[in-house]
Amino acid sequence: MSAVRKPIGVFDSGIGGLTLVKALVEELPSESVVYFGDTARVPYGTKSKSTIVRFSLENVEFLLRFDVKCIVVACNTSSSWALPTLRKYFKVPIIGVIRPGAMAATRRTRNKRVGVIGTRATVESRAYETAIARIDPAVTVSSQSCPLFVPLVESGWLNGSVCRMITEQYLDPLKQQGIDALILGCTHYPLLASTIGQVMGEGVALIDSAKETVAEVRGMLMGEDLLCDQHVKPRYQFFVTDEADHFTQLGEQFLGRSIRSVERVNHR
Repeated sequence: MSAVRKPIGVFDSGIGGLTLVKALVEELPSESVVYFGDTARVPYGTKSKSTIVRFSLENVEFLLRFDVKCIVVACNTSSSWALPTLRKYFKVPIIGVIRPGAMAATRRTRNKRVGVIGTRATVESRAYETAIARIDPAVTVSSQSCPLFVPLVESGWLNGSVCRMITEQYLDPLKQQGIDALILGCTHYPLLASTIGQVMGEGVALIDSAKETVAEVRGMLMGEDLLCDQHVKPRYQFFVTDEADHFTQLGEQFLGRSIRSVERVNHR
């Protein structure tokens, strides 16, 4: 297989990374994708740094079996803690979601007040604060961990009174800070964008790191002369470590299209 025709690898702790796959499919329709969701060990956001790094190394090793031309770390928690280690150990280009989201937020904010919501591990890493400070030191960042959001999404509870109540509880401190841009710092969170938007109000721009990351993937592939712009039919492969049927059912909601097959694997 020519290098251009090789697939893009994507991994996430669970199903949330499909928001990034959806953006890849829409923006780069000729690219094939191999997706790996570590659904047996979701969420990563409650794990220690060393565990997150170990899981991330294992995920990359799994994707390399498919001779991928690059890997996208869709998981914000892995991007926060494991990206330097992954780039140290592997030659394949590896792209995270932190920097693209930070760049988008600094472009969108008008009052220089940006909010970040994410898992506990992502928030504690201060990865977004560091990235934003490098881009525009004048921006003030307020962060809030939202540990119940991932299980809500993984369970398909994307709206309703319970979802609304939890969202209001988490986001009230950020509303008090007067932010006008909010980074959805977990690939699961765009599925809750409707509720989050209602709670925050029209004056707050919601930043989907997944969509921003695809633009960076395109730029990297063009720079490496690996962009597949031929009129070829792409192939999409999905692998999980638990509950393939549940992944298929919820994943089709994420993608807005049918998923032909999901294979359950034990990659360790």
